[in-house]
Amino acid sequence: MAPHAEDEPTGTSSNGNTVPVNSGQAPLEPGVKASIAQGKMIEFPRAPKFTDKHEEREYLKGRLAAAFRIFGKYGFDEGVAGHITLRDPVEKDCFWVNPFGQAFSLMKKSDLILVNHSGQVIGGGENRLLNTAAYMIHSAIHKARPDVLCAAHSHSIYGRTWCSLGRKIDSLTQDSCAFHDDHVLYESFNGVVLAEKEGKDIAACLGNKKAALLQNHGLLTVGTSIEETIFWFVSLEKCCQSQLLAEAAAGSRGEKPISIGAEEAAYTYKTVGSPMAGWFSAKPLFDVIYKETGGEYLQ
Repeated sequence: MAPHAEDEPTGTSSNGNTVPVNSGQAPLEPGVKASIAQGKMIEFPRAPKFTDKHEEREYLKGRLAAAFRIFGKYGFDEGVAGHITLRDPVEKDCFWVNPFGQAFSLMKKSDLILVNHSGQVIGGGENRLLNTAAYMIHSAIHKARPDVLCAAHSHSIYGRTWCSLGRKIDSLTQDSCAFHDDHVLYESFNGVVLAEKEGKDIAACLGNKKAALLQNHGLLTVGTSIEETIFWFVSLEKCCQSQLLAEAAAGSRGEKPISIGAEEAAYTYKTVGSPMAGWFSAKPLFDVIYKETGGEYLQ
């Protein structure tokens, strides 16, 4: 004997209608079968995989060029300062970087230069000027951190302002929880990084963390993907801005911003602070820059 309609388990669709669960229609997706909806729930965008390392190199160079366009869009350029590096998937002791003096907002894949472990430019675009500071900092990080594919540093306005305070950021917001117990303060400033020792000291201070606040200097982020690295930089810059605003607003009333508890911040970190979370969060940035530029940077 078939059960009466009132005995059937039901769910509620997105338009408020009652939908029998046994109908095969997903309760929150009207018109979509439950089996299909369940399949879509577990589908998640992923970075492409390559069997040919030279094809991977070309793809990643395109993503690196896009990263510079994003930095340019957000105003992270300051004259000729700033650099983002990519570990070469073919020659893993070499990295790709922007040529010294090339505008972030005009960067193309063909402009990037390839630098070896000795600091020699061995390939890339016509402008083969290498920023010494870029080599000293990034070569040390890539050597110390085999897991790091990409590293980014620039003199962004809120990042460098916060770095003048000599403090790590607090877990004031959900977004800042991505850096909870996962960033360091490099408490030294010896001018432009032109010495090998300074680069090694920065890498040693960074340890296994995703970001460093270089005192009186600026932000540095690293990641297992270009996308992750770029999102951490963009987000950390905004976290610095947010805390500067919060402390100014609270200070005017003789108060302090309310921090998130350590346990809650650590729990939130598991959701927003993982490499996959960083990669996925950057996807809109890269999608938009491709749309806005028509993919010109891929040339």
